[in-house]
Amino acid sequence: MHRFIIVGGGAGGLELATRLGDKFGNAGGKRAPRAQVTLVDRNSTHIWKPLLHEVAAGSLDPFSQELPYAAQARWHGFEFQQGDLLGIDRTAKRVTLGPLLDDEAGELMPQRDLEYDTLIVAIGSTTAFFGVQGAQENSLALDTVAQAELFRKRLIAACIRAEYRAPEPGAPSADVDAAGQRQPRIQVAIVGGGATGVELSAELRNTAQVLHAYGLHKLDPKHDIGIVLIEAGPRILPALPERVSTATAELLGKLGVKLMTSETVAEVSRGSIRTSSGKTVAADLTVWAAGIRAPAVLSKLDGLTTNRLGQLIVRRTLQTEIDDNIFALGDCAACAWPGGEKEGRNVPPRAQAAHQQASFLLNSLERRLEDKPLPDYTYRDFGSLVSLGHFSAVGSLMGGLIGGNMLIEGLFARFMYQSLYRMHIAALHGWARMTLDTVAHWLRRSTAPRVKLH
Repeated sequence: MHRFIIVGGGAGGLELATRLGDKFGNAGGKRAPRAQVTLVDRNSTHIWKPLLHEVAAGSLDPFSQELPYAAQARWHGFEFQQGDLLGIDRTAKRVTLGPLLDDEAGELMPQRDLEYDTLIVAIGSTTAFFGVQGAQENSLALDTVAQAELFRKRLIAACIRAEYRAPEPGAPSADVDAAGQRQPRIQVAIVGGGATGVELSAELRNTAQVLHAYGLHKLDPKHDIGIVLIEAGPRILPALPERVSTATAELLGKLGVKLMTSETVAEVSRGSIRTSSGKTVAADLTVWAAGIRAPAVLSKLDGLTTNRLGQLIVRRTLQTEIDDNIFALGDCAACAWPGGEKEGRNVPPRAQAAHQQASFLLNSLERRLEDKPLPDYTYRDFGSLVSLGHFSAVGSLMGGLIGGNMLIEGLFARFMYQSLYRMHIAALHGWARMTLDTVAHWLRRSTAPRVKLH
């Protein structure tokens, strides 16, 4: 049988493995498989990456949303192998996976090789620190559940510590600047004014209020807990239309989030950030969300060509430039976007692009089995949405949805934002199970605290 191997179980990779397994595999043991489909990922469970800022803020319990790859494989007729991608032998059509280790660094599975006929690389992206001094050592990224959970625990600890440093009510405060302005007792600095940074800043304001309501600290959630968002460009959300950026900035201002635009971070130290203009920003916790790049392993894959961000360069068919048997999709693929907003621009690294490419490849790989020519992929931009947590959402709808573009915000925008995740669940489980999952999620939220308190 033809052997498909998909490396990377993110939004695009898992959706493709699920649909290939349903179409060609032995889903439920009901029929003879037409092809062997194998999914490879370094982790044992999947979580939708756009949810990680909610995990970091404590407004989402990751363990209620994680999906075990082994269970999905059983339900949808594909196989799962856990391990890191170490290399590819294109001549032998073989991928090498690293050993699987337990928490004590003991070896559970040795290094191993898997043979393929068609390989699809979908390993996503990682945070880019751009060589900024101290950034990687003194700030947290939000690439994984573990990193998001670590930030959440540090935030709660910082709030509790700050309370014991606070003066008694009515006593003069030491936390004032030279102008007599009240300063926050703890401050979270978020570097990067893209979607992740903006969404996290809003979620953190909600978290500060809820932690206060549940008695984990007695600090003023708006004045004693400061949130500053630092962006190198002239405005936040630089990839979105300016009117979306302006509306978002106004909403963040109402939430007490301080915006610092046109400020490039030069150094991150423990407890502070220094910008290129010479400003110093106090930071009890620093989150780095200033950009992404492809994992370093892609630059070492048996001659495959990459761009400056380390992404695999692919043709319009999503095949790599020098090997027709290797495809790439999602954040790790550099695919041209003819007719895009800027000439020569690639398809943006968004969840909607990964979803579209997974659907496109399902058709293309079936044609490949039948020795038919492959079509060209064209990205369709339906707009972008940014969640401002419990407070609001903002975004723009574009293209085929409305025949132009339209700014949306408030309840409707929040509903549209939440629908994106529900569409992902539907792609993995079908509409019926997605509906049940939505009801179960609502019931959990109605009987649990609004944020994770431990």
